[in-house]
Amino acid sequence: MKITALAGGVGGAKLIDGLSRVLNPSELSVIVNTGDDFIHYGLHISPDLDTITYTLGGMANPFSGWGRFEETYNMISSLEVLGGQTWFLLGDKDLAVHLERTRLLNQGYPLSSVTSKFCHAWGIKQLILPMTDNDVRTVIDTVESGELSFQQYFVENKYRPQVKNIHFSGIETASPAPGVLEAIEQADGVIISPSNPWVSIDPISHIPGIGSALKKKIIIAVSPIISGSAIKGPAAKMFSEMGIQPSSVAVFRHYSQYLSGFVLDNIDKSRSHEIPIPTLVTQTIMKSTQDRVSLAQSVIDFLQTL
Repeated sequence: MKITALAGGVGGAKLIDGLSRVLNPSELSVIVNTGDDFIHYGLHISPDLDTITYTLGGMANPFSGWGRFEETYNMISSLEVLGGQTWFLLGDKDLAVHLERTRLLNQGYPLSSVTSKFCHAWGIKQLILPMTDNDVRTVIDTVESGELSFQQYFVENKYRPQVKNIHFSGIETASPAPGVLEAIEQADGVIISPSNPWVSIDPISHIPGIGSALKKKIIIAVSPIISGSAIKGPAAKMFSEMGIQPSSVAVFRHYSQYLSGFVLDNIDKSRSHEIPIPTLVTQTIMKSTQDRVSLAQSVIDFLQTL
């Protein structure tokens, strides 16, 4: 069964890891959010691509879910002594990735080609695709600080500012990266991972051409919100500040134009009757590798029934 998954962030990476352990490499394609990408220290940083590839390559920090395992921070420590900006924590291994990515991009290689090169170097056999090779940037319009790039909002300001609006700079003229539409069209089903709907999945689905391709497929989504709260990150806070009561049902409504089925956690079982399409109620909290595998298998089994 060929699966294409949409993902971003730690929650998405956990399910992708589970899917990679259940499916053959040729059966899994992943379209990754790049709206979080930004330039820092003159380097092109792709946080979601790195989180997904570090996870699949067995290099991710198992405690934080992001960054590299057994990382060192000599560069950032030296920079701090000089009074440089240290709000975005870069490890030394991580820095090497950004240096090489930036070098290749400056030579004219598109982000999709660079990502493919890195996957080959790390032994990742699944197809990992950035959503676009164009510059699309998530912008958070806040009450206190006006417009902030996503990393300024999420990391530098620890997602404390109140969100008024979210938009994606450059998205109107962007196009899907090579292979993205093919991955959707050739899939037997599409899985929307438990990533932040507003800033991890919306940038992907809003790329011209991707949304219309998704509407032709059998799609299920896994809710990142359980009992009104997000396992990690600002998803629930964003729903609330955008005037929507955060819940698994709110996540369903956010994606409803695309969905054939929906997955919610056992904790929210009592709300499954509010979702007018087939639902799977199961454990979606992934604390261990076995949790990731179990959820992935359950999601695939559910998808096959549709």
